[in-house]
Amino acid sequence: MPGDKQRNDLTIYDAVAASWWDDSVRWVRTLKNMVPGRLSWFDRHIDWRGKAVLDLGCAGGFMAEALAARGAEVTGLDPATEAIEAARAHATAAGLTIRYDVGVGEALPYPTDAFDAVVCVDVLEHVASVDRVLAETARVLRPGGLFLFDTINRNPLARLATITMAEDVLGLLPKGTHDPALFIRPGELRRGLQQAGFAPGPMTGLGPRGLTRRGDFRFGRLPSTAILYMGIARLPTLP
Repeated sequence: MPGDKQRNDLTIYDAVAASWWDDSVRWVRTLKNMVPGRLSWFDRHIDWRGKAVLDLGCAGGFMAEALAARGAEVTGLDPATEAIEAARAHATAAGLTIRYDVGVGEALPYPTDAFDAVVCVDVLEHVASVDRVLAETARVLRPGGLFLFDTINRNPLARLATITMAEDVLGLLPKGTHDPALFIRPGELRRGLQQAGFAPGPMTGLGPRGLTRRGDFRFGRLPSTAILYMGIARLPTLP
């Protein structure tokens, strides 16, 4: 894997799997609080009802359950085995039909043209090969399929915000969660999407928009893509 493995610590998701849904871990609550902010923008670009949707990098299932509540037919995939088990257990308890699989974005265990949309949040800045993930995403999407994503920009401000402040000072994330060498500039991601066959769409910023009663951040759309940014891309339809 490129970058510093110690800084891109993916063991954190399994480490808190047993507490994923009980709101006892602050940084997990932060991830949960980001879902409404992401969907407030994603919802503008797709009607989820009846769509076959892959939540790529689903962890314990926050986004997957939100998509299922919108009427999507959801599959969740993540390499964190214990987090996947927590996601399955919670979906079952909630009466939700969600398929969960263990795997990685570089080798998706699904046939070609399997999904109408792929959602990929808090993932691209962790993977071994962004280009391979994009190619696999394009493969499993049907013609006209939509890719909805967010990730972290690569610049000194983003490093200050997401590592120095979020990890080291505020404790919003465990230390070592991110490796700044794996962050992705928007222009780089646009080029990668085009190489994978996508037509890149709009991008917008994502960030804190207030506080909850517990003092956690609420998240939503921001005008600047300097730190966190969301985007969409679409495959061409058949002639």
